[in-house]
Amino acid sequence: MLTYTLTEEDVGEVRFGISPLCEMGLSLRSLKDPARFPLQLPWLRLTEKARSRLDTELLFALIDTRLSTPDLLNPRPGSPLTRIADELDQFRATDPSLFMRQIEALHGEIPTALRGDPGMALDRTVDVLERYWESCFQPHWLRMRTLLEADIAYRGRQIAQFGLSAMINTIDTRVSIANAVVSVQVRCQLTASKAVAGRGMTFVPTIFTSGASAPSDPNEPPMIMYAARGQGAMWETSTSATDAGAIQLLGRTRAALLAVLGEPASSTELGLRMGVTTSAVNQHLRALRAGRLVTSTRHGRVVLYFRSELGTAFLGE
Repeated sequence: MLTYTLTEEDVGEVRFGISPLCEMGLSLRSLKDPARFPLQLPWLRLTEKARSRLDTELLFALIDTRLSTPDLLNPRPGSPLTRIADELDQFRATDPSLFMRQIEALHGEIPTALRGDPGMALDRTVDVLERYWESCFQPHWLRMRTLLEADIAYRGRQIAQFGLSAMINTIDTRVSIANAVVSVQVRCQLTASKAVAGRGMTFVPTIFTSGASAPSDPNEPPMIMYAARGQGAMWETSTSATDAGAIQLLGRTRAALLAVLGEPASSTELGLRMGVTTSAVNQHLRALRAGRLVTSTRHGRVVLYFRSELGTAFLGE
């Protein structure tokens, strides 16, 4: 059990962020044990050819049999708009001896793929991660990021409606808060209690975890990674709506949009899911908003749309 104690000031510093490098590091779990990540099997199939051209021996040296990865691969994001290039530059600037210590702590030894000069091993690792990103993540990142942003918007609505404690107590079965103490049940043999002490606490949604986790080193900045919502529909292309009445009144595309907007989504994400252009989606969304069936909220640079109470009643849900 890992616990973080919050002061009144710390409560105001609870935030959310997205880390591309963290997402990429956690994705090694699905490569190592695909059966544990059935929702990401479509991504594994889509990237199979690209991964065959990568140094998978080195990638697997970054994860152990318990599916743990070094903390350096799970950096705490500074904002929801963290860039992969900045994170990789920071990783490359890491003290090579720290990198090797974390690898050795992970495996009990240095794997063959990372033996030799520590600086050169670190450079090889960053080079492979860059190629991994470009071939397996960059083509799909827009879809992934929009889902992660939608999750953050949902958590923000939870806080606004029910309070911070209610959000934390429902984010994952392994996470809870009581008397300003946030508890995380971690898989490793770790028992530690840490004061947040002005360092801030960051929640990071990810599509590559089956349960909440935290940094292995309790001295790392407070951070909790948890499974993002809505992953079941991430790789689907949906153009159907089942309500015949809604189709007759709105048309098939608008009825389908209204059906999928039970969860917040951007027009870009909706276009990917519906198989139509973003501009076409925006035209339909304007009509649905004019009819008060859909509402919207801004999250950073992204506008997220979701079904209004009237829209939900219209579908009979």
